[in-house]
Amino acid sequence: MRRLKKKIFLSTFGASVALLGVVRWACPSVTGQARGNVVEHCLEEEVEPARDSVQADTAALVASQRVYNRIMGVYSYEKCFPDLQEVQIVAARQWGVPPIRNRQEAETRKDELVYVGMNPYYDMDSRMTQSIPYLVPRASLLLRHIGRTFMDSLDMKGIPLHRIIVSSVLRTEEDVVRLRKHNLNANEQSCHRYGTTFDIAYNRYKPVQNPAGPERRTVSDDTLKWVLSEVLRDCREQGRCYVKHERKQGCFHITVR
Repeated sequence: MRRLKKKIFLSTFGASVALLGVVRWACPSVTGQARGNVVEHCLEEEVEPARDSVQADTAALVASQRVYNRIMGVYSYEKCFPDLQEVQIVAARQWGVPPIRNRQEAETRKDELVYVGMNPYYDMDSRMTQSIPYLVPRASLLLRHIGRTFMDSLDMKGIPLHRIIVSSVLRTEEDVVRLRKHNLNANEQSCHRYGTTFDIAYNRYKPVQNPAGPERRTVSDDTLKWVLSEVLRDCREQGRCYVKHERKQGCFHITVR
């Protein structure tokens, strides 16, 4: 009985081996593909974490080795930004709208003016009461360009991002009269009446916060002024605007060209 069972087992085993041999001879890709799938799966499990680690290490290395531009500023604010009223008023009359009597009239001139009260590249001064946030399209594009270039320059120099603050924009005739009552330096023939001119504060800036990011380091207003002066110098040298450095008002007085 035992010999019979042993013979049956050996016969069955031999038949199975023979059958597998025939299958392998007839379809060699079957066993190879199965074995390849197993190996490929194992390699993927090992490669994916390794790839993620390499990418993270590469990004950290690039960030640590980034070369930032130097902060140069300008050699003299008065000499680099000397454009007086006599120069700026010519451009204001050329590119601007006729002076507006009051703010009610300004509401009827929106086909000539662009609202500039909201923009990701600059902030309007919350204390601005003697002007309204409107400019001619040409000046609106210039203001946006200055704000964006300023932020790009901060990033290239490794300085935490800030937005410029616009302290004065379009003034109506009534605004000029009110302003002159407590500011004798205000010009009756102000360029601000034409919608071509705006003031950018150089001693105040709006920090750009990232709630999910690391704590920002403090940057002095002088450092930010140096960067802003570089941007304005380039715009002026490109023939895009006139600029006057206003010491008493703490701003750059800018008229589009």
